[in-house]
Amino acid sequence: MKEKRQNRIREIIESKDIETQDELLEELKKEGFKITQATISRDMREMKLTKVLGDSGKQKYAMLRNFDTDVEQKYKKVLSAGIISIDHSDNLIVIRTVSGMAMAVAAALDNMDIPGLMGCIAGDDTIFAAVRNKDFCKQIIDGIGKLAQDE
Repeated sequence: MKEKRQNRIREIIESKDIETQDELLEELKKEGFKITQATISRDMREMKLTKVLGDSGKQKYAMLRNFDTDVEQKYKKVLSAGIISIDHSDNLIVIRTVSGMAMAVAAALDNMDIPGLMGCIAGDDTIFAAVRNKDFCKQIIDGIGKLAQDE
């Protein structure tokens, strides 16, 4: 659903001059998407949308063309190549990696905007990931596993 929505957002901003998040929200609602302003904001941040000056002289949203659109795929490859195991205790996730890969895996996780994941500390082959509360641990571990397999 998220991928479909973000693809549609991309199509909308490429075909129309969208000046505000509210305008984009209305366009998506017209097409049957049931979303909130917070979801739009999160999607726009993930997609690295920015405002540019349109042909009409007004500001509009656009994709950053010089931004590497495959960054998420690269992060997924790092996760896939680096992670050996994941476990948790209370609100701390411990990730074992291939020797020398912990920093790269931690950086990928920190940049993937995973809900509930507060941040990572990495050594050579071990990462401690702080989670907002222990209720998020299972969900985050499952999500990391899925991201590593999606590559």
